[in-house]
Amino acid sequence: MARERLDPAALAEALGSIDGWNGSADGKSIEKNFEFRNFSEAFAFMTRSALAAEKMDHHPDWSNSYRTVKVSLSTHDRGGVTELDVELARKMNRFAGAARSDGL
Repeated sequence: MARERLDPAALAEALGSIDGWNGSADGKSIEKNFEFRNFSEAFAFMTRSALAAEKMDHHPDWSNSYRTVKVSLSTHDRGGVTELDVELARKMNRFAGAARSDGL
């Protein structure tokens, strides 16, 4: 997976392809708040995401409060967003759908 920082045009194109994600005010990360029905769903999402992030050796900045998970993705050693962030964002969107459909 490419680790080069996305230029503004590539970042805008990538954001158009991943539902619900937005660029941060400084343009150095992408962000999304995930809302679940309950804590169990939020935790299932975080578990799936953590396992994927570990495999990718690319870890999110995130916080959890009951049923809300706030996520920020950035490739810190590149000073901004790379394809790694976009790929993890796509995976997290899929995991969010799986956590909701499991009915945990």
